[in-house]
Amino acid sequence: VQLQASGGGLVQAGGSLRLSCAASGGTFSSYGMGWFLQALGKEREFVATISMSGSSTYYADSVKGRFTISRDNAKNTVYLQMNSLKPEDTAVYYCAASGGLASMPSRYNYWGLGTQVTVSS
Repeated sequence: VQLQASGGGLVQAGGSLRLSCAASGGTFSSYGMGWFLQALGKEREFVATISMSGSSTYYADSVKGRFTISRDNAKNTVYLQMNSLKPEDTAVYYCAASGGLASMPSRYNYWGLGTQVTVSS
């Protein structure tokens, strides 16, 4: 499956962005999906994951209450709504597909190219 993330950009602290990740070449509804971030010079970190049906989600503590992951299986797309953004959220954000709900990068088989999110103070 091929993944294409979009929606990144420059936003002021306290603002919002909505990332999208469009999938092609596979059966989207058979994959758990996740979002990860990688700040400059740091390891890739888990942000959020959603089950195949969308009925279950799980978040990193750092984004709970601010970010929301969702999916539209009819559109083969997963979203990440990011509210109350902070400068420390600045990173490249990646979407990925796995066999189920997972927070470890090693559980994900397919990765898209990232989209840059920059939050200014």
